[in-house]
Amino acid sequence: MASRTDAPLPPGTDLEATSSRPEGPARSAGPALPRIAVVVNGNAKSVTAEVIETLDQILDSGDLFVSRSVEESEGIARTLVDRGYETILTGGGDGTFTSVVTAVVNEAKRRNAPMPRFGLLRLGTGNSLAWVLGASGAGEKGSGGFRGLAVDLSRLRADAGSRWLRLVEAEGVLSPFCGFGIDAEMLKDYTRVKGLLARGPLKRIAPGIVSYAIAATTKTLPSYFVRRTPHCRVINTGSDAVRVGEKGAILGAPIRKGGVIYEGPAKLACVATIPYYGFGFRMFPYAEDRPDRMQLRVTNLSPVAFVSNFQTIWRGEYENLENTFDFFVDDITIEMDPPTAFQIGGDVRGDRQSVRVRLTEPIRIVDFYAPPRG
Repeated sequence: MASRTDAPLPPGTDLEATSSRPEGPARSAGPALPRIAVVVNGNAKSVTAEVIETLDQILDSGDLFVSRSVEESEGIARTLVDRGYETILTGGGDGTFTSVVTAVVNEAKRRNAPMPRFGLLRLGTGNSLAWVLGASGAGEKGSGGFRGLAVDLSRLRADAGSRWLRLVEAEGVLSPFCGFGIDAEMLKDYTRVKGLLARGPLKRIAPGIVSYAIAATTKTLPSYFVRRTPHCRVINTGSDAVRVGEKGAILGAPIRKGGVIYEGPAKLACVATIPYYGFGFRMFPYAEDRPDRMQLRVTNLSPVAFVSNFQTIWRGEYENLENTFDFFVDDITIEMDPPTAFQIGGDVRGDRQSVRVRLTEPIRIVDFYAPPRG
């Protein structure tokens, strides 16, 4: 039976139903199942009492943890490392994955403990990693629960494939991506629009792509017609960096440590180790080309050009070497003048003038596209 942490549950959760279900018949002896923990974001709209009960029913050899803050994530991380879970899944979007992985990796390193395998369930608004790793949606309900969750956890029981993935580290936080500029501004606008919709008849669609579209078209893009474009300077503080041209071709000579990778106006300066932002937006088409590098993208694309080339930009096919600059890097410092909105893993951190971004050591991650181990 799945045990529970003492972290508070979402309002309306029936603790009796999720913690005290009758024991089933004894199982026959067999190979030990992998120890799996699931950490869900109790603040996520999709993490309902029904989802928690469904997970609790499925996780017969793992534990379910509900977190609502960074502080709770850190406490849960200590428990996860104490118990030595082999696989830790997160549910609640990119921000949940970021906070849990950061806390667990830090705790495991502090104790010199074995590093678990990580994965995610598609339970939040932003699920960029789900596009990369093949995680199912949780929206389709079947008999006895949410079919997507049951399918993913069943595949884990059969030993889903794994692969190594590096993340970016900024301000001590590990994440698939981070960035300055228009993407962070849109996240702020999205939060405002979502809050307004949540108070009216459209509250059911507030946390999703509709709110992003409204925020982008009515707030973010129009503001960039009048907003001063920040001056951006990117300094190489690591190994040789190179510029990436059309179709991934390498342009020019390497940029050595201490050299300036880019200097000029930038509406966006962002870094990633995976191709996608949320909803399948292929923002970083070269991110997986070099396992020893992350992709840096700096662009001064105008709002008009963005709208007119929206489809090719969304698919990761837009190429214009005069307004979009891509690089392979492993350690950089990004400076913005004036201080500009900055986000990590889809969570806005506030305005920043300078941030150092580094490529992390790889972690092992559940990949449903990869073949299982033999």
